[in-house]
Amino acid sequence: MKRIAVAVLACSIALPAQAEEGPWTLSASARLRVESIGGQFRPAPAPATDTMVSLRTELAAGYDAGPVRFNAELWDARAWGQDARSSANTGEVNALELVQANMAVKLAGKSTLTLGRYTLDLGNRRMVARQRFRNTTNAFTGAHLELDGGKGRRLDLMFALPHQRLPDDVAGIREDRVKWDRENFDVMFFGAHGTLPQVLGGTLQPYAFGLIERDGAGLATANRRIGTVGARHFVKASAGAWDHDVEGAVQFGKARRTSGAADVTDLNVFAWFVHADAGYTFAGGWKPRVVAMFDAASGDKGSAHKFTRFDTLYSARRFEFGPNGLYGPFRRSNIVSPSLRLEVTPSKRTDAFVAWRTAWAENRRDQFAATGVRDASGASGSLGGHQIEGRVRHWIVPGLLQVDGGAAVLFKRSLLRDAPNAPPTGDTTYGYLDVTLTL
Repeated sequence: MKRIAVAVLACSIALPAQAEEGPWTLSASARLRVESIGGQFRPAPAPATDTMVSLRTELAAGYDAGPVRFNAELWDARAWGQDARSSANTGEVNALELVQANMAVKLAGKSTLTLGRYTLDLGNRRMVARQRFRNTTNAFTGAHLELDGGKGRRLDLMFALPHQRLPDDVAGIREDRVKWDRENFDVMFFGAHGTLPQVLGGTLQPYAFGLIERDGAGLATANRRIGTVGARHFVKASAGAWDHDVEGAVQFGKARRTSGAADVTDLNVFAWFVHADAGYTFAGGWKPRVVAMFDAASGDKGSAHKFTRFDTLYSARRFEFGPNGLYGPFRRSNIVSPSLRLEVTPSKRTDAFVAWRTAWAENRRDQFAATGVRDASGASGSLGGHQIEGRVRHWIVPGLLQVDGGAAVLFKRSLLRDAPNAPPTGDTTYGYLDVTLTL
């Protein structure tokens, strides 16, 4: 309890104010979260119930030297109070890490070349994302070339060594040990992402990514050598109008089914993912928006020569599938899932939504989404369950202090209740409360 008290106190300590005098920029934020789960959906050893307090502190500085801008950002993500068997991992804990340390060279127009450590959002963040809700973030070391063609046209090219968040052992995570993240040429990620406005009445974003990895010191991999090719077309939401967001991708190449040392069989990869949503925003009042969504991604069929489970790469999922952290049963992998959502904005300071989602396994014999539950025989069926989720965010002091609270209930069905490794618990309940101070 003393460690939790220290975390609460840290959130109230005055941090350096944001400064924009001359070429310097400084900013800071601290987010304190309490979350709890009951009726665990993950197999043993995950506990039936778990509660965790986490604190994420961000400090960022930049210096504009004219043709070059220097940037640095420090994240400190820690957690306390969780069960010794908790599912909390490097997604929740990464103490004192320099996630960005780069130089951005200004090119013609608004184009830039970034070299060094960086974070990145591309498109709607379904392939490459800087995390928002999750307590830690994806980060890369390498080069990012942003070519600005004007009038909304853009081409992003990247070559990166993804960071392996450390420590990744149970003891190191539980004790919030400080250990520098690792990046090297054992894992390489590269690709291109375009943005073309005014195409078929909306914006088209084609992309292609490659991922090459191999086992290294302290790193066991599935030896993925995969390509991902896809495209997104969208129309942004606006009052009194329809909007949509449609995206699809295929993956191909070679990979092994597991990262185990005994698994040396290279399999042909062919996997796919689709997302589609259509929404309407009503004018006036709370600007309610109703949106229907559909997500599907392939699972692995268990073939002796082919691997067909979609790889989620370096994406974010909270904005579509619900909160992660101690929760997070769904992701873009072995899933078929329709959803319906109602969003409201009562004021400039407050927004909220409520959503329903049902999810099946695309392949009933593969691991279901992010749950870890699997019935290799397929006898448990494919219906995982139904989720009802809600969230409310409110700026107590606009731009300075925000509170964010949410809850979810997962009504388990045959696959999550009857699979051989499904935990003998009832339906899953989850709730969280965040307080964020931004300076």
